[in-house]
Amino acid sequence: MTIHSFALAALVALCLAPSWAHAQAVALAGMLGSKALLVVDANPPKAVGAGDEFQGVKVIAVTKEEATIEISGARRTLRLGEAPVSVGARSGSGKRIVLMADSRGHFVNTGTINGRVMQYMVDTGASTIAIGRTDADRMVLNYKNGEPVRMNTANGVAQGWRIRLDSVRLGDVEVLGVEAIVTPEPMPYVLLGNSFLTQFQMTRINDQMVLEKRN
Repeated sequence: MTIHSFALAALVALCLAPSWAHAQAVALAGMLGSKALLVVDANPPKAVGAGDEFQGVKVIAVTKEEATIEISGARRTLRLGEAPVSVGARSGSGKRIVLMADSRGHFVNTGTINGRVMQYMVDTGASTIAIGRTDADRMVLNYKNGEPVRMNTANGVAQGWRIRLDSVRLGDVEVLGVEAIVTPEPMPYVLLGNSFLTQFQMTRINDQMVLEKRN
């Protein structure tokens, strides 16, 4: 697909996308050398390099097919050809999350835990949020003061920790006081389990998942 086609598709998607209160819709329309061609809130595409900012959207990194952006401290990964993502203001007062499945059918994106950036994968089969010990250390979670739990791992039974997270945030939607388990072994993603998901009414249509926050 040409850059023009990507830009046109991104603009159409942004125009058709539902509105999120206090959120910006951002899409990656193409690449121009080392710059990302961003479409923000259906405005004309703009080439933005790493370290530069456009309409409140700061580009952190650019690769061949992806761009990492930051808005109001929240980081998201944009991929060529994917639907626009919604990134909101710091208030965390949003009620709606729209997720798109990747090529493997998984819902993977970035959010924050206690204000620290994390990459998550939605896992409806997990009873709680699950965080690998390496990620827990990086996010400076005080898990060793949590409740010890015994877990089955590839290397046998090991100790994990049950903790309560102050804040879990995806875009402009924030949930407070969420239970999580820190596993003794590293994990490629934070698994977003039912201790978070049950706070929402979940609807899935093809490759789109919509989470509506319950009152």
